[in-house]
Amino acid sequence: MSDTLYTWLVSGLTHWGLGAIALYFLVVTQLTIFAVTLYLHRSQAHRGVDFHPVLAHFFRFWTWLTTSMITREWAAIHRKHHAKCETAEDPHSPQVLGLGTVMGNGVELYRAARADRASIEKYGKGCPDDWIERHLYTPYATLGPVLMLAIDAALFGVLGVAVWALHMLWIPFWAAGVVNGLGHWWGYRNFETDDTSTNLTPWAFFIGGEELHNNHHAFPSSSRFALRRFEFDIGWVAIRGLQAVGLATVRRVAPQLDIRPNIALPDTDTLRAVLVHRFQVMSDYFRGVIMPTLRAEAQQAGDALRALPRRMRKALINGGRWLDDDASTRLREFIAQRPDLVTVYEFRQRLRAVYERSGQSSDAMLESLRQWCREAEASGNDALAQFAERLKGYALVPARA
Repeated sequence: MSDTLYTWLVSGLTHWGLGAIALYFLVVTQLTIFAVTLYLHRSQAHRGVDFHPVLAHFFRFWTWLTTSMITREWAAIHRKHHAKCETAEDPHSPQVLGLGTVMGNGVELYRAARADRASIEKYGKGCPDDWIERHLYTPYATLGPVLMLAIDAALFGVLGVAVWALHMLWIPFWAAGVVNGLGHWWGYRNFETDDTSTNLTPWAFFIGGEELHNNHHAFPSSSRFALRRFEFDIGWVAIRGLQAVGLATVRRVAPQLDIRPNIALPDTDTLRAVLVHRFQVMSDYFRGVIMPTLRAEAQQAGDALRALPRRMRKALINGGRWLDDDASTRLREFIAQRPDLVTVYEFRQRLRAVYERSGQSSDAMLESLRQWCREAEASGNDALAQFAERLKGYALVPARA
């Protein structure tokens, strides 16, 4: 073997050291993360942001090159996840399939979802279907990573193969495993959504902002995932930077919630805010009504409350929705023995029913909300009455992009 060939096999065309190769790895993996979160997720799946055609095509090319994922399939699978979340039809729910399955077999779950062509047709509408998509990206999806392997091997020799292998594992591990798995299992919740989504960390920068998963499930079409002052979404920072130079157009962000004082009865602004911020309403109800009632209960029967397993105490926020049958029955029995808790949970269910009656007219929903507030204020429960007074003042503040 000639010295020239040996040198190329060992160090490639660049002759870079480990530090430079590590920097290259971080750059290309971050580009892949951004292509997924900005383009596939926020732009294509949810239409929260549009990108300049040149940039959009770069993102599409980069996902083909580094992941072999097809835009239409990715968007369809993700949209189905939202539509069927935490059910047997959810492509990757750890509540149904188990955390280990989603964390360890995310790629296989994605492939199985791709094979469901009826769902791809149903949920994949509106994604690119131009000449290059039909003749290159879709029929030759696996060619992209093969080309990436050739590029890495040419640049870094044998070490380039390791760089490529780690790069190929990046999205399956972090997105398919961590976000889809841990993001529905562990973390904190700003919003009591109708699923188990969580925020893994308030400082979402390592995987493009996808760490703020509960925020995203509360407002799926919002292009901004950070919704609290202490939260940071690096994907949103990238969008704002691209917007500043004319490469991005923000279409939707989550509207902020305002609390107006001295509102005698809920009005149309109240109803609109309740419908848009229904998950915030349930979170506020837990903190403002259920928690004070539980604290009062703990003073009278603290031992009984502490005897509940931790997961059952946590489940008090939603009445045990995600518990197994035995634990759910035990929790209902615990609540049934305490009249004050029965009252606040009954009012909680009635409040949910107000905004879940999709077949009702807006006038009928508004009257139901007014009746709920009147009865809550007359309930004799101070926390419930104070919550009703606050709820009447809810209104939307259009968020500025």
